Amino acid sequence: MKKTVFICFTLLLGLVGMASAQKLSPLGVWTNAEKKATFEIYQCGNKLCGKIVSLTVPNDPKTGKPKTDTMNPDPKLRSRTRLGMVFMQGFEYDSDDKWDDGKIYDPESGKTYSCYMKMMNANTMEVKGYIGFSLIGRSQTWTRVK
Repeated sequence: MKKTVFICFTLLLGLVGMASAQKLSPLGVWTNAEKKATFEIYQCGNKLCGKIVSLTVPNDPKTGKPKTDTMNPDPKLRSRTRLGMVFMQGFEYDSDDKWDDGKIYDPESGKTYSCYMKMMNANTMEVKGYIGFSLIGRSQTWTRVK
């Protein structure tokens, strides 16, 4: 009887351990607080990347043509459209539902920042872009769309 109780207890601990080892995933479609766009976080090789999948205003009001990457420091990339643009790359799982060592590109300024994504719960994550140290930078809260 003691052996049976011990085996059941050991199995229960193993199941609890497996459940706590599972991490929240940022894979999916997200929007930020401004809701100007939606972004898809997806697997690219053994890392995570992100691309723009929709814009609330996809066309330039002046020209009526799709918005392009006009602020890019590389003149060759200024004509690429924002829709479908990969603007996040290189994220690796760190710990505690955090993906780090990534880069995020801001097409509105043409600047690239170091970045991490930290899951707060299944449908909310903090995205922080920074220069140098992550203590100094700008955070946004993104909400899962699907």
